Amino acid sequence: MLGLRPAEHKVYEALVSSYQLGVTELCLATDLADRTVRAALRSLTDLGFVHEVDGLYIAVAPDVALAVHFLRREDDLRRDRVLAGELQARYERAAGVRAPADLVEVVHGAEAISRRVDQVMRTARHEVRFVDKPPYAKAPTSLHPVEEELLNRGVRFRGIYERRALELHDLRADLEMGLSLGEEARVVAVAPTKMILADGHLGLIPLHSTETTLESAVIVYRSALLDSLGALFATLWEDAVPLSLPGRPASSEVLIEDARLLALLATGLPDRSIAKQLGLSYRTFQRRLQRLMEELGAQTRFQAGLRAAARGAGSLLPPTQPPE
Repeated sequence: MLGLRPAEHKVYEALVSSYQLGVTELCLATDLADRTVRAALRSLTDLGFVHEVDGLYIAVAPDVALAVHFLRREDDLRRDRVLAGELQARYERAAGVRAPADLVEVVHGAEAISRRVDQVMRTARHEVRFVDKPPYAKAPTSLHPVEEELLNRGVRFRGIYERRALELHDLRADLEMGLSLGEEARVVAVAPTKMILADGHLGLIPLHSTETTLESAVIVYRSALLDSLGALFATLWEDAVPLSLPGRPASSEVLIEDARLLALLATGLPDRSIAKQLGLSYRTFQRRLQRLMEELGAQTRFQAGLRAAARGAGSLLPPTQPPE
């Protein structure tokens, strides 16, 4: 709070509200011990927030005290950033001569892996690349908050989803949200491994997993192994099918659902999985698919999917013909 310790903040707030108080009165006003109040007053005096007159403590006007305080904090932050850069440079120089065993770090347990996923992504300044497939340390029910934060900051996200992953994601709450914020997504039938790559300096891949749980993972630091993971991602990306789901303002609700159906169709998901994602009965899905195939002039389900992918989510349906 304002860069002050909790006790300092309470004491200063009490003085701002009352203008001047003695130590005893401050103890009563803040419900803090005498020793704690006196320590806070000494610190606040040094920081220029209060001054003493005849045994009473008076608050310095917030616009004056805080202006000076913020300038001091900005100077400290600039120095910290310079130091952080120096430490990073030293770390990278040391990493270049690391023993092979130090180029990877093993993490065990779903909770620990979930924390490290957040940390790896937060190191990215330019781009996060990932391959998404089951199993998951934490089930995907909404857009990852770190992804949302980084997308809003302008960090590029490129994601490759294994087809099975689309059956487990909540498309509206997860994938569509990411795509609306700028995520670029593609789909492959089978992905060899899941991974997360932060720029070109850090990565995370599974080490051991079962059909339902992710038990351990490996953090990969800058090395030939990390370069190889980047090359694998590039190959998968080139071969994957673009995934583009409709945005809410594009058209009416009916057309949005049609576009969503065709976009999923282009990924090769099974019909029953698409119907489940759309909240449709299988029979309703079949009727809607048949109608859309006729509108697209497609003879087969596969052909409809290809035409949908070629047109993109924003123009999956044929344009209205002008009157003759």
